[in-house]
Amino acid sequence: MSMWADTLFAAERAHLLSLMAWAAASLLAGTALVAWLGPGRRSPLLVNFAIQTAAWGAVELGTALLSYQKLALRDLFAATKLDRLLWLNVGLAAGCVFSGLVLAVAGWKLARRLGVVGAGIGVVVQGCALLLLELMLAKQISR
Repeated sequence: MSMWADTLFAAERAHLLSLMAWAAASLLAGTALVAWLGPGRRSPLLVNFAIQTAAWGAVELGTALLSYQKLALRDLFAATKLDRLLWLNVGLAAGCVFSGLVLAVAGWKLARRLGVVGAGIGVVVQGCALLLLELMLAKQISR
């Protein structure tokens, strides 16, 4: 059982480190893009994409850091709880992808507002990344 708990701990730790790397890169890229655009080069699509990227990166980074601090070896009950939470997160990430697609399409088709399209694309990108990271952990722990 100890070997199993160690393996799960290592997989969860690697997942959180990957999430932190993605979140930090998102925060940095979004912030840099907003700064680069500046007042003279305003593009509603890019500005709203960058804002979504930076905001999601900040929230993801904070969440991952808090989870990393609480990381511990898990017994069977805690491992089952992690598995259920993981699949909930997979569903939420898929919902984010779908919501972002709806936002982007509606922003273009209904209002022709590039800012809404940029925000929708930002949500899709973040949702896809979270979905991929969650599915990678699910694949590891379901073996």
